[in-house]
Amino acid sequence: MATLAIPKLGKEQLQLRKIAAFRDLRVLAWSGDLLYASRKYELLRARIASRTDSIQWGHVAKVNPHWCRILTCSSRLTARLFRDGFHALEVLPSGYLVGTVPGAIVTLRPGDSEFQITHRVRRGTRPLHLAATPDGAVYWGEYFDNPDRDAVHVYRSVDGGFHWEIAFTFPKHRIRHVHNIVYDKWADCLWVLTGDDGPECQILRASCDFSDIEVVLAGSQQARAVALVPRRDALYFSSDTPFETNHIYRLDRRGSLTEVATLSSSSICGCAVGESIFFSTMVEPSCTNASRTVAVYGSPDGKNFDRLLSWGKDSWPMRLFQYGNSFFPDGNNAGETLAITTIAVDKADYESSFWNVDLLENSE
Repeated sequence: MATLAIPKLGKEQLQLRKIAAFRDLRVLAWSGDLLYASRKYELLRARIASRTDSIQWGHVAKVNPHWCRILTCSSRLTARLFRDGFHALEVLPSGYLVGTVPGAIVTLRPGDSEFQITHRVRRGTRPLHLAATPDGAVYWGEYFDNPDRDAVHVYRSVDGGFHWEIAFTFPKHRIRHVHNIVYDKWADCLWVLTGDDGPECQILRASCDFSDIEVVLAGSQQARAVALVPRRDALYFSSDTPFETNHIYRLDRRGSLTEVATLSSSSICGCAVGESIFFSTMVEPSCTNASRTVAVYGSPDGKNFDRLLSWGKDSWPMRLFQYGNSFFPDGNNAGETLAITTIAVDKADYESSFWNVDLLENSE
């Protein structure tokens, strides 16, 4: 069960009002007021109007998994153990859908009822995220253990996800892996986040065809990031390190970096709802991050972040059955609803909850 924060007086603050919750559902991607989500290997969709308290899900398509995946996804616990189901989705301007499932990239043509496997992931199990540009190109970066620090590729498709080519390669010993690629509509560029140690931790700016790429931040565990939210005036990102206290940062368009909040643990998810910005933390205990609580932090203006929601980690071992975490859908959210999927937490394991976002104007 989520714990709600008590509003503080003396400043504007966000307030979240829960409107719905669905078990065994994972939110994936917004496309305007349409939200895509998955149950096991089935993709669903709902139109979510502002201030609504009624959400109706409709079937879109499915992935036909290997028979062993049918068995492992039959229970919530084994699905967690084997990381079953969809993990990411991009909705392209053409209507094509590109997603990630264990070991593969999958693509759905408009009008089809079943995704096709278009790329087998040979290193690691899947990329953490996909990114799409307005011209319909789709990108993802390799995410695998990489103990020998082999070269790491960024892949691109320009035909709706049916064929993939290497768009860029990080040379051997440059990085460990790619955490995320994020499209920035205000700068018309891609932001590439890499890790994990020393100079491998980088935030890079790339042109939309990867013909030009430059390092913007590097060399610190505070530049080790997975979540980045572009806004008109600045970029907001959260650090993901088990070795230091984690923070939320604001990087303005002139390159000035400001720490705007301290987090209770590592953070790998962020999103925007209207003008409001949200980041979540996960339970990944270390000598520095001792918290056993998953939390959601939010800000109405990118200046003051408050802890708004929290869940306790469940009792199952996290290295096998996943860290406690809360995920936000990717994509462009046109409404006023925050969607969250919580995993490995007490009383809300593998549950998607939906919250109206309100702004309180308090005075002392």
